[in-house]
Amino acid sequence: MRPRILAAPLALAVVAATATFAVAPLAVAEPPPSPAAHVAGEHVLQIDYQVQETGYWCGPAATRIALSARGVYRGQGDLAAELGTTENGTDHISQVTNVLGSYVGYYETKEMPNDPPTQAQKDLLWNDIVLDVNNGYAIVANIVAPPGNQPPGYPPDQTIYHYFTVIGYNDANMTVLIADPASFSGNQIYWLTFDQLSTLIPPKGYSA
Repeated sequence: MRPRILAAPLALAVVAATATFAVAPLAVAEPPPSPAAHVAGEHVLQIDYQVQETGYWCGPAATRIALSARGVYRGQGDLAAELGTTENGTDHISQVTNVLGSYVGYYETKEMPNDPPTQAQKDLLWNDIVLDVNNGYAIVANIVAPPGNQPPGYPPDQTIYHYFTVIGYNDANMTVLIADPASFSGNQIYWLTFDQLSTLIPPKGYSA
């Protein structure tokens, strides 16, 4: 299925099957933790966070957040056009990879078709996060979040097809920092366990 989040007036709305669930309107972003408040094991990129401007622009918004880590700033509308995003969303993670690569190079598409993922796929994901963040690049992940396995604030009775950006990690406790353009229930930048992230991506993929 395609990642899909549809818009309602003045608010974001998520569609799963035939249900519509309204979520928070655009909000002012909280910045990621500053270097002055560094915690042992944390490696965090500085980014320019934005809430997605329409219900189906999670791909463009996540791509924009990733580009901002490299000092590249593009409008979500421009990126939506470059990604080929429609009201059905952004079809495949490779479209994100191609746009990221056109601006900053470096990126490849990594598929995670196995659900649950294999240990080799998990090892590659962790290595990619560490390598990319250490070199100043964020990762864009295409996720599937069903009831019972969701990031904070997600509508609990719906399966959410979505894009968000990985902007940091903590190798002391194996957690990852997410910049989530949906801002479900006001959750914009938050930590997830790496194990949970690795179960959210299959059967999709990520740009790293």
